Amino acid sequence: MAAAIVFDHVLKEYPDGTVAVDDLSFEVREHELLALVGPSGCGKSTTLRMANRLVELTSGRILINGEDITQVDTVALRRRIGYVIQHVGLFPHRTVTQNVATVPQLLGWDRARTRARVGELLELVGLDPDHYGRRYPHELSGGERQRVGVARALAVDPPVLLMDEPFGAVDPVGRRRLQAEFRRIHRELGTTVVLVTHDVDEAVRLADRVAVLSRGGRLEQLAPPVSVLSAPASPAVADLVGSGAAVRLLSLGRLERADLAADAGTADLAIGPHLELGAALDDVFAAIAQAPDGRVPVREGGAVVGVADADTVVTALHRVTAAAS
Repeated sequence: MAAAIVFDHVLKEYPDGTVAVDDLSFEVREHELLALVGPSGCGKSTTLRMANRLVELTSGRILINGEDITQVDTVALRRRIGYVIQHVGLFPHRTVTQNVATVPQLLGWDRARTRARVGELLELVGLDPDHYGRRYPHELSGGERQRVGVARALAVDPPVLLMDEPFGAVDPVGRRRLQAEFRRIHRELGTTVVLVTHDVDEAVRLADRVAVLSRGGRLEQLAPPVSVLSAPASPAVADLVGSGAAVRLLSLGRLERADLAADAGTADLAIGPHLELGAALDDVFAAIAQAPDGRVPVREGGAVVGVADADTVVTALHRVTAAAS
């Protein structure tokens, strides 16, 4: 797959000698969602901001779609890169419609085209244009403001979207909903996304690959989420992942027929609570924990094909981690 963004031996050193990013090289593939994670002060946000020249690199190169960003007009560069930050940055004196229309208006789009695009984007992020279009930011919840911020960033269909802790200011329940909604949007649009987050759960839930940075902006590991969780490349990655790796793996795996216990097919299993083959392993774990005997029938196409129990989860985890090794 072609690389949409290339960091080539990038260094960011400040005048006082502080090195925020040190000899950083990696590629972001076209259409993928790459998450940057790491401890505070590891250069995640600096790395992201160098991609749209909010922070100028000291040496090395950053290429976007094959172009060296230092050879592109800064304003033109930023207009074709979507950018979403934690506190959104909506214009308080402008309505939702006016906020989303900001870049199309700057590019000289006509009213009809702008109006149609705004309506399409608000629908995409789950906001009814007729209900929300005339509202001002202070009339919205935190999650709603964040959705407007995403819509504004996508207004001119940018090939690259940069997101810096985009859901950090939202409550936990709203955050999970926004994550699910954004994952849907990403699958639908195929935009190349670089997401900065301090939340490992968010990174492994959303990303196609995860880049783990350590202090000083050094790349410790770049791999799919399952590999980062099951096979940390360094002590720094292991420390970041912590003891919750197995629980996080549950959110990534899916229930397969080979995971099931063999004693299925009795008539009493055909009624009552059940799971569907292909269910997320965290849902499987929750269902087993709630079952009086720790066993839950699994269906496929309406027919019971097996039973899920504690051994099922262990078997599935072994399968998921083995596939990543």
